[in-house]
Amino acid sequence: VQLQASGGGLVQAGGSLRLSCSASGRTFSSYTMGWFRQAPGKEREFVSAVTWSGISTFYADSVKGRFTCSRDNAKNALSLQMNSLKPEDTAVYYCAVARLPRSIVGITNVQGYDYWGQGTQVTVSS
Repeated sequence: VQLQASGGGLVQAGGSLRLSCSASGRTFSSYTMGWFRQAPGKEREFVSAVTWSGISTFYADSVKGRFTCSRDNAKNALSLQMNSLKPEDTAVYYCAVARLPRSIVGITNVQGYDYWGQGTQVTVSS
């Protein structure tokens, strides 16, 4: 099982980036998928998640209204559209697959996820 995150880069404050995460090795259409981020010297934190059906999404307060999480189960893929980026959004972003099928238990916590991508760096300059 492999998760590959991509789309990170350097952008000015106010700009946009779109992160993608592709999964291989098995299908995750029955699992919530999420995004986390980790800035230097800080713990990994929840950013967003989308349920297995794609109908429900969840966001950290710090990104609500600016980020949009979506998935394409036919492609076994996850996306995060990030708009109005701020310097405090600078971090390594990770995609992940939840531990329990058809569940939202623990999806805002690192412990709620079993599989993780390698991370993609997002840097927002002021």
